[in-house]
Amino acid sequence: MQSPPGIPVLQLLGLLTVGGGLVLGASRLNTLPALHQAIGAEPAYYQDTSFRQEYHEAYPVSRDADENNVRSIAVDNQSNVWIATASGVFRKASGQAGWQSMMAPADKGPAFAVAVDRQNTVWLGTWNGLYRYSNNRPERVAGPVAPISVLSPTAEGVYALGPHGVWLLTATGCEPKPYPIARSIRKAISDGSGGLWAASDVGLYHTSAGATRHIYKKEDLLSAYVKGLALDKDGNLWAGGLGGVTILPANKQRRILKPEDGIPSSFVTCVEQAPDGTMWVGSEAGVVRFRPDGNRSLLFSRRWLLDDHVNAIAFDPAGDAWIATPKGVSAIRRQEMSLAQKQDYFYDVLMKRHIRAPWIAGQCRLAVPGDVSSWQPEDDDNDGEYTGCYLTMESFRYAATKSPDAREKAAKAFRFLKLLQEVTGTDGFFARTIVPANWKAELHDPNRTFTDRQRADELVKEPRFKPVEIRWRKSKDGHWLWKGDTSSDELCGHMMGYFFYYELVADAAGKELIRRHVSKIMDYLIAHNYNFVDIDGTHTRWAVWSPDKLNRDPEWTPDRNQNSMELLAFLKLAYHMTGKQKYQSEYLRLIRDEGYLKNMAGIPNQNPAWFIYFDVMLAAYVYPILLKCEKDPELLAFYQQHMDQWFDRRRDDHNPLINFIYCYSRDKKEELTNSVNFLIDTPLDLVDWTIDHTRREDLRIVRTPVLDELQVDRLQPPSIRATIRWDKNPWTAVAGAPDREREPVFWLHPYWMGRYLGMIR
Repeated sequence: MQSPPGIPVLQLLGLLTVGGGLVLGASRLNTLPALHQAIGAEPAYYQDTSFRQEYHEAYPVSRDADENNVRSIAVDNQSNVWIATASGVFRKASGQAGWQSMMAPADKGPAFAVAVDRQNTVWLGTWNGLYRYSNNRPERVAGPVAPISVLSPTAEGVYALGPHGVWLLTATGCEPKPYPIARSIRKAISDGSGGLWAASDVGLYHTSAGATRHIYKKEDLLSAYVKGLALDKDGNLWAGGLGGVTILPANKQRRILKPEDGIPSSFVTCVEQAPDGTMWVGSEAGVVRFRPDGNRSLLFSRRWLLDDHVNAIAFDPAGDAWIATPKGVSAIRRQEMSLAQKQDYFYDVLMKRHIRAPWIAGQCRLAVPGDVSSWQPEDDDNDGEYTGCYLTMESFRYAATKSPDAREKAAKAFRFLKLLQEVTGTDGFFARTIVPANWKAELHDPNRTFTDRQRADELVKEPRFKPVEIRWRKSKDGHWLWKGDTSSDELCGHMMGYFFYYELVADAAGKELIRRHVSKIMDYLIAHNYNFVDIDGTHTRWAVWSPDKLNRDPEWTPDRNQNSMELLAFLKLAYHMTGKQKYQSEYLRLIRDEGYLKNMAGIPNQNPAWFIYFDVMLAAYVYPILLKCEKDPELLAFYQQHMDQWFDRRRDDHNPLINFIYCYSRDKKEELTNSVNFLIDTPLDLVDWTIDHTRREDLRIVRTPVLDELQVDRLQPPSIRATIRWDKNPWTAVAGAPDREREPVFWLHPYWMGRYLGMIR
């Protein structure tokens, strides 16, 4: 089983220790009572309270494929888990991780069914007969003819079914039942009145008081191929199989659930009612839960299931779900948790695995995909940007709590960002990232050479291509390797971090350090006509803000609008911090003579082929600078209107960072419900498991809002999205890299903004 992250903090809190996530449906109901209404529809604040956080525990049986192929599952009243697999019967004792084979060597072989009756007796259906587990060993039951493929505990006894017939086991013995039903029985359950429902490959059967009815007509049943049966809390029969689920009250079709109703696959494999009345529908593409209140939620992908093909479902005395798959058993557990406790958990993970020397916040590599105990530090192109986000988070944590720890860590993050400039030995250029000179791990984008053929090939694909052969250089002091070719998004992330650190944390001496540092970078940009020039004497591939490029070079037309906005923000921040007129003069010159404000105004109307989701977040980084530093009423009104329109376009993203940045910048209370729902629904599991929505039949795959990506037509809840950084498109259909664990700053950043704003209390 995967080692859980953050054990000490969770033990301190008295919480369980394995990562996962709360599902949509449960989360929203939990948030509503604590959302306190202001005048109008949007709540004024969320009062933090506990909610049920779901998480996944994986229990593969072994490395043997047949032993892992779990066909049936049951849990006794001591929470021992019993499974029937393609190679035998196994038990996992309560509180243990490993599985024990329960059959004698001579009896091992294909097993088909396990069940626990009302007296807590465990029954086993296998290739060579029916067994009752008694006196710590399985005892074969005389009477039923092997193989036994289905077991059904009822009030009148235990039914054992197989290709050769039906038997009822009672305290007085074994009684064969001569029911005229098909031999392909897949599931049988009590009707609650002494009768039996049986699902088969040729329809449904109901036996009661000596009468047997066969239900198979299309006006009664969605499909005659039925795999799963369960009664809901109102006594309605849910029959799942090929095509979906038919819900039958009084043996008549009531309604049908198909992919358009939320089932991810047209092949339903099982149905079970949870203790709380929720109906769990297993399929070949995950399990969907239908709550009595009408909400539903889906679990799929390796984040939640060892395999998306769900064979069977059982519930333990605590109400947790145990799911049988072809690759082992997945437990879906629940733990009461508040946002404050979730913050403690994520912060502990951040400090343990995602801060590397000298104080860089970033993802980590997993030597064994999915196993966080195998983590290793990793460099990233955007270490500067993401540490700028971390610096912003710590700044809000300090502003909300006045914690000396937050202040100290914010200062460490700033010193790292400042070191990125100092390590280059230039007048103002800064590196993407650094690693120690004796770095042992694999470097991203190592130094390389390009042949003339390779250069030609790359240049035709991308005329702006810059063949950077030396990306990594050693610092003059010999302590660091630094990476060049710094991009525009790096400077955006830096500047956001500097702004919030300056406004919320830094003392007088600290402010002076920030002023000098920002001035150095801006003076360097001005000296090079607003291009970020590397030590090779040419601008980097992406860091271009020059009017000669943006306004007069056709190849830079796609970047004109966004980059104009960024440069105005950089200059405005430098003027705000230093009061030096040269920055204000350049700012006004670019507006007056180069049309940079007009360029910025064109962002909503840019060609859709040029839209990338990354630009959404780069705008979010710099909007607070423009709105909080601009004093001219007309310019301020322009920026406010520009941000209002941008925010309206982004509401459907349900992005809490966008929402809280907007609230900070505009002094408003907006989208709190969606923001809190995101914070609650986010899984604890930060492994970047592959999420592939293209396998689902309940969604459409589309090409909007980003034309060059496959996306879903409806935004999915965080619990079934790829683990994110905010520069990634939340609508993406396929994403993930299980050999990475993402840093939890994406969650901590908006959480602490919400706390600072008083919107989360």
